[in-house]
Amino acid sequence: MELKKAQRKTVKLRLNLSGASGSGKTMSALFMAFGMIGDWSKIAVIDTENGSASLYSHLGEFKTIDLNAPYSSERYIEAIDVCINAGIECLIIDSSSHEWSGAGGCIESNEKLAQSKYKGNTWSAWNETTPKHDRFVNKILQSNIHIITCTRSKMETIMGEDKKVKKVGMKDIQRDGWEYELTVSLNIERDTHMATASKDRTELFEGKEPFVITPETGKKIIEWCNTGIDQLDIAIIEMSGCETMDKLKECWSKWKEYQTNSLFMAEKENQKIKLTPKE
Repeated sequence: MELKKAQRKTVKLRLNLSGASGSGKTMSALFMAFGMIGDWSKIAVIDTENGSASLYSHLGEFKTIDLNAPYSSERYIEAIDVCINAGIECLIIDSSSHEWSGAGGCIESNEKLAQSKYKGNTWSAWNETTPKHDRFVNKILQSNIHIITCTRSKMETIMGEDKKVKKVGMKDIQRDGWEYELTVSLNIERDTHMATASKDRTELFEGKEPFVITPETGKKIIEWCNTGIDQLDIAIIEMSGCETMDKLKECWSKWKEYQTNSLFMAEKENQKIKLTPKE
C-alpha cells in the first residue's frame, strides 16, 4: 500500500446519450464516435432498435451487430466481446435500455425467475438477477475501448398533494443510477436535438449552453481522454525506479501487457544491468 500524488492517466470514454425516441441519439453517437476515432471502420454499433443504425450507413462504413430478443445481460456481453476481438476502437450500444426493460431483459427475467423459483417473491429473485446486470455494467466500465451507450427516456410523473399528476422531468429507462456509472451523461431534447449534461467529469459540457453534437464534439472528448500520462509511460517510470532485483521482477509481472514492448523491455535490461553486482 503506497500513498502517491494523484495523476490523471489516459482513459477510455464511457458516455451515455439519453433521450426520447426520435431525439437523434443514434446519429449523435455516430458523429461523436467519428470525431474521436476518425475512421468509420473502427466504429461499431450494437443495434437493438430494429436496424435503425443502418439507416445512417451513408455516413461511413461502420460495423453493426443486430441484437434481437432475448436482450439478456449475457448476450450484450457476448456482442461487446465480438467487437473488441474484431479490433473496434469505439463501440456504440444502441440501446442499453433493452438490457433492463426489454424482452428477456433484467426486469422480465426477474419476474419469470420469481415465479419459477421464489414463489412470486421478486425481491429474492433480484439476488440472482442483480449480479448479471452488474457484470454487464462492469464489462462496459472495464473494456479497453471507448464505449458510448444510448438509453431511451420517458416522462417521469409524481402525484402531488392536490392529487394531480405532475411532470417532474425525463427518466432513463435503465436501472436507477445508470448515468452515475459513466464519465459523461448527456440528455438530448426531442424537438431541438440539443444536448445538455446531467453528469460531466470532463468539465467540457457541464454548465455550458445546450449544443448539437457533431464530430467536433468527439474531437474535444478524445483530446480530453488522451491528456495525461500514458499507461506505458507509467510502466517505464516504475521500472526505472526499481531498487532491487525482486522489485524489478515484481514490476515485470505487474505490467504483463507491455512485456513485448521494446521500450519497456529495454528499460528492464537497463535496470537489470544496474542492479547486477559487478565482479
